[in-house]
Amino acid sequence: MSTTVFFVRHGAHDRLGRVLCGRMEAVSVSEHGLAQADAAARRLRHEPIAAVYVSPMTRAAETARPIAAAHGLQPRTDEALNEIDLGVWTGAVFEDLDHAPEWGWWNASRGQHRAPGGESMLEVQLRVANWMEAARRRHADQAIVAVSHADVIKAALCHALGLCLDHHGRIEVAPGSISTVVAAAWGLKVHSINEAPE
Repeated sequence: MSTTVFFVRHGAHDRLGRVLCGRMEAVSVSEHGLAQADAAARRLRHEPIAAVYVSPMTRAAETARPIAAAHGLQPRTDEALNEIDLGVWTGAVFEDLDHAPEWGWWNASRGQHRAPGGESMLEVQLRVANWMEAARRRHADQAIVAVSHADVIKAALCHALGLCLDHHGRIEVAPGSISTVVAAAWGLKVHSINEAPE
């Protein structure tokens, strides 16, 4: 028995590429992000989705809404899918971070560093790996959706592929994209990465 997990990154928002939002409150998706959410809903419409799980962040909830509605489901908020806690970097402008040595170290070696006052990628990977195992047991022979964030999805993919977290930058997870992982008693298998629904 296996469980198919469709990881969906939330749709784009207006701060994308300028501000490190992290767990900032009330960051909503843009019109483009809403279109991406609708595209993901259309792509998953014919899949036998049994449940839609979602990060507590507003942008994730807005992305999950049309996906869940297409299957007559209510999204289930799950803290395990929450964005990485970026501590004092939350809400920082990327241009400012580029001058901080800690920022360079963290991006070059995610497996060993953490955001000041925040969470490490290893901690993120542990919580999402535990979530996948619990989901596998709860949804045997079913397909589910997990609407989350780039770093969380990359951590899940690195875990499934057996990649060191330092290689997270080799994986692209664009806004609104779908990455598919199959979980079973024999382990994990990655079916697709960064699928861009149309």
